[in-house]
Amino acid sequence: MVRAYSIDLRERVLAAVLNEGMSARGAAARFGISESSAIKWIRRHRQTGTVAPAQIGGYKPRLLAGDLRDWLLERTRSDFTLRGLVTELATRGVKVDYVQVWRFAHAEGLSFKKKAFFPPNS
Repeated sequence: MVRAYSIDLRERVLAAVLNEGMSARGAAARFGISESSAIKWIRRHRQTGTVAPAQIGGYKPRLLAGDLRDWLLERTRSDFTLRGLVTELATRGVKVDYVQVWRFAHAEGLSFKKKAFFPPNS
């Protein structure tokens, strides 16, 4: 997983730019970071007054919850395919992809096993 650079490094780059009159690109070369990182840190300091990193990642609420969850649970009591559910949700005005429906089905423990058809032995 990606980690943000330390506050100490960010502040040293900022100090080199503000106190020493160095360019952001020059400070990036001195401290061994990418030019774009230094430029973004300087911009962040000008806009917010701090070089602290923004949040990385976070909680994303599930799209298939509430009434949609209830409808899907009722719908999956009979034959279903994940791609079929995606199509049915699209007709209901819900834009989802296959993976979202798969994650929902997996989290709810849903599966539909087709019964094998074995022709009679003659």
